[in-house]
This record gives sequence, structure tokens and C-alpha cells, in this order.
Amino acid sequence: MLFELLAAEEGPLRLFNYLTFRTGLALVTAFLVTVIFGGWMIDVLRARQGKGQPIRDLSLEAQMAKQGTPTMGGLLIWIGLILGTLLFADLRNPYIWVVLAVSLSYAVLGFMDDYAKVTKQSTDGVSARLRLGTEFLVAALAGAFIMGLHGAHTPMGHADWGALNPLAEWVASFAPETSVERNEASFSGGVAIPFVNDYFFPLGGLFVVFACIVIVGFANAVNFTDGLDGLAIVPIMFTGAAFALIAYLTGNFFFADYLGIQFTPGAGEMAVLMGAMMGAGMGFLWYNAYPAKVFMGDTGSLGLGGLIGVVAVAIKHEFALAVIGGLFVLEVLSVVLQVSWFKITRKLTGEGKRIFLMAPLHHHFQKKNWPETRVVVRFWILSLLFALAGLATLKLR
Repeated sequence: MLFELLAAEEGPLRLFNYLTFRTGLALVTAFLVTVIFGGWMIDVLRARQGKGQPIRDLSLEAQMAKQGTPTMGGLLIWIGLILGTLLFADLRNPYIWVVLAVSLSYAVLGFMDDYAKVTKQSTDGVSARLRLGTEFLVAALAGAFIMGLHGAHTPMGHADWGALNPLAEWVASFAPETSVERNEASFSGGVAIPFVNDYFFPLGGLFVVFACIVIVGFANAVNFTDGLDGLAIVPIMFTGAAFALIAYLTGNFFFADYLGIQFTPGAGEMAVLMGAMMGAGMGFLWYNAYPAKVFMGDTGSLGLGGLIGVVAVAIKHEFALAVIGGLFVLEVLSVVLQVSWFKITRKLTGEGKRIFLMAPLHHHFQKKNWPETRVVVRFWILSLLFALAGLATLKLR
């Protein structure tokens, strides 16, 4: 919006043509908006929610002390993120709209879940079946659209959807133009294999299923992690920063060629959106740091997780997400392992056994009497290390 009005070929305004400059502006704008309006929004949420978010009784004294803290603070993040993106991103880029569509759909779903919990004063929100069904539907549509955009840069000029090729041609018409030689056919509907240059394992229509697993899986992994003050938002920012850099590199032919990663025309514009996400995250942390004045709720965690997941799919770095977002993977794995082992041992011995004192993993350390701030800061450190490890693999090909 503002970018299109101000960008110029000469003079100081030519800076608006540079992705790095616009990414920085989006970050600063989102941060300022979130900090400035944060206090007002928290007061509104507190007044409307009364008792605040119901806290599940986990036999953790520190958790019960949070009773009455307002939730749905994710709304604050979305205001800053959307404003920063609309002002400084190139809104002609289809990837911007795909990412916003997925993340905002998940945010609305999370809002409905938070609203149900607050109004009923219960820890039970939207039914799991409805929630997951909606998540998979949105992710499937996004995966198919991204597959169609990628298809524009293959020899066919569109994705190979058989009888639906007219639809594939229509989707391809939205793809960013490039003068670079077209990718191989498997670029559309294929998955990049780690440490292998210029090869995509062809999945065909199963690419949509794979995209669903990545997007829905990461959205819920972030949601599981959001359990302590400031715990989720900082790793989200670390992961977002890493993917902002990868998006920038992937969208630049010369950098992509040097690093041996797949060039994806137009992908670099997503760095502006990720910059806005980081700025909004910093502003939210201003109020979410211990002791938190507001929780992001599913309104924030579900949407932000979906945002990062769809960016990973768009730039074909799905496997890198498992490393860069390693903390979130550990959190969701702790839940899966805990539940699975309990069911298996109960079936075999009649008594369910646990691997961890409590899952997700951060509650395990709380049970070991670690102070909340120690758990949070150490998880931040792990998240930073995971992000750096993921970035270090870019050249290892």
C-alpha cells in the first residue's frame, strides 16, 4: 500500500524498493503499534472478560496464580502484524495473501476457542474435531494454491492437475514473473530433500497432504508450547527471523544459486511479513514477560504457528522447519510420547506409566521445582540454538 505509493527510481524514496529496508520498517511499525495500543487493549480485554482465562488445575501453584489474567492478547499481535504488512509489503505478491489467509483463518479459529473458554469459564473450547477439520481444510486449500503458484515456474507453465489443468492455469496466472530459466517439473508438487541440490522428491497430489501435515502440525506445536509467560513468543520470533532470512535468500536468484537452494520467484517478499511478525512479537513480549499482563491465547499461538508453517511450505524448507523450530517439535513430541507410552503400558500391564512428570515438556521442569523464569529463559536459549543450527545447514549441500 504505502510501498507502492512511495517507491521511486531515484532519490531517498528509492529505499522503498529494497526488501531489507521495508522489512525493517515493517518490524519497527508493528512494534510501535503493539506497544502503544497494548495497554489500552489489555484494559478492554480485562473489562470484557472479567475473570479472565480459566486455568487448568495442574497441581502447579505457579500456574494457578495466573488466574484472572486476560487472554486473546493475540489480537494485539495481529493488529501490529497486519498494519506493518499492509503498509510495507508488495500487495501484488500472491504469497503475502496466502500466508495472511491461512494465519488469519487460524487466528479466527483460535479466537472462537478462546471466546468459548472465557464465556463458559471452562478449559473446554471449540470441539477438537471441528477445530482440526477446519485447520486441515484451510491448509489443504493453501497447499494446493502454493502448488499452483510453483507450477508457473515449471516447463508446463502450470501445475499438472490433469482434468483440473484449467484451474491450474488460473492459479499460475497469479505467480510472480521472472526471467530466470524455469525449474524442473517436480518443483510443483515436489519436496526438497535436505543436503541435496536441485532435487525435488515428486509427491504429485500428495504434496497437499504433506503441506497439511506441516502447517497443521506446526500450528498445534506452537499452541502446545504457549504455557508460560513469554515462553512461546520469543521462540516464534527466533523462528520467524530465520525464515525471514531464508525467504529473502530463496527469492534472490544469485543467493539461492550460491547456496544451492531452490530459487522461488517472489518468495523474498514474505520477509517483510515476517519482519512485521517479529515487531509485533516484540511489542507483545513487552506485556507478556513475567509476570504477564496478558496471554496471547489460541488467537495468537494457532495463527502464528500456521503462519510460519505456510511460509516453510511456500519456500520449500519444510524439513528445515523441524530443525529451526526444534523447540516446538520437542514440546509436541513430549505430549505424543507421554500419551502413547501411558496407553501402551496401561494395555500391557494394567497400569499406565509416564515418561515425563508432566507434558508438555515445560511442565515437566516445573514439576522438578524449576522457577518459571528459569524454564522460560533456558527454552529461549535452546530455541536460538535450534534456529542457528537450521541456518547453518543452508550451505551444507
